[in-house]
Amino acid sequence: MDAEIISVGTELVLGQVTNTNVPLLARTLSTLDIKAPHQVTVMDDQEQIVTAIDNARQRASLIFVCGGLGPTTDDVTLKSTAAALGTGLKTDDQHWEWIKGTFKARRIEMLPENIQQARYLASGTPLANPVGLALGSWYEQDGLVVVVLPGPPVEFRAMLEESVQPRLVEKYGTGRRIASRTLNFLGRPESQLMDEIEAATEQFQDMTVTSYVQPSQIQVRINVYDLPTAQANDLLDQVTAAILAVERPYFFGVGDKCTLVAEVVEQLRARRQTITGAESLTGGLFQSTICSVPGASNVFNGGFVTYAAGAKEKLLGIEPEVIAEHGVVSSQTAAQMAEKSRELLDADFALSFTGVAGPDDLEGHPAGTVWLGLAHRGQPTKTKELHLAAYLGRQAVRNLSVQYGLQMVFQALQG
Repeated sequence: MDAEIISVGTELVLGQVTNTNVPLLARTLSTLDIKAPHQVTVMDDQEQIVTAIDNARQRASLIFVCGGLGPTTDDVTLKSTAAALGTGLKTDDQHWEWIKGTFKARRIEMLPENIQQARYLASGTPLANPVGLALGSWYEQDGLVVVVLPGPPVEFRAMLEESVQPRLVEKYGTGRRIASRTLNFLGRPESQLMDEIEAATEQFQDMTVTSYVQPSQIQVRINVYDLPTAQANDLLDQVTAAILAVERPYFFGVGDKCTLVAEVVEQLRARRQTITGAESLTGGLFQSTICSVPGASNVFNGGFVTYAAGAKEKLLGIEPEVIAEHGVVSSQTAAQMAEKSRELLDADFALSFTGVAGPDDLEGHPAGTVWLGLAHRGQPTKTKELHLAAYLGRQAVRNLSVQYGLQMVFQALQG
């Protein structure tokens, strides 16, 4: 069967926000052998939403309407969907009391319009939102199913996984077995990665391999079709082994939710080891990234942000002649930043970042030039030079620098 996905949001139409919900939903549907060949984006406008739903009903019996469930005047998705379906809205009194209690506990003034977030389609059922305020809706009548979900990606993902996917499996499970595994890579261009994977897996049948580029990694998904569970898992293992035989240096974990920083923190925690950082161009981003992982306090006690050369000398004790002779953007400075910070905090690992985020050159080095340093207790200090795509902008250079630094730590932990 076919589904249709309608995304609502003026900011999406204008290209001000990247829509990450549609790929996630389409991948989820594909595991049930449901395709979504029509994916439409409309503005926060009742007429456009109603027209989109009317058109979708001619093509699909499963329709998703995503975004625009907030309490503001431009959040018209729910009432527009109700109008298109010829139904009304109901208020979930229990959820409304919970919203009021939440505002009271946070000492935030609540407006009357917030009641919109406790409403759902009449003749349908509310869908719980594990991480937000707005309810979703599941509406089913005469063979048509309409699912209404909020737009914020964190809420969307949580609701899709916990509130929607079980219903989809129950209603649309075809019996066709689709087993999947997601492998995560960093440091290989997607085209080169997939060309090499295609060559490494050409002998296998009953499977496909696809790639999804994320801001900090490339996800490669293996899908195996119509095999008993044991055989499917065996084939997934064989395909995985064939891929890693070629791409092991760039691989860091399995799973849709896998992140490199979480893998590093978990491995450090398991070994009861600690890490610190000394940052220049990244300005604390590495340390913030480490602290974003639950349990980071077990492996991270603190670190340094030394943006200027004087701060490197004063806080870390970098030898002035090193900077004078080699510059701040150098292997020598990166090495001393890592070594000095590790010693100062008596950490097992220390990672340093120095370079040029851009847009201007520094010390004759173009934007995107980065030196990483890794000091590891009892091991020789390593440095690595990066030449990142400066046209992506300062923040992309900083983000990628952190990821490649984490990769150095991850690889050291493997050895």
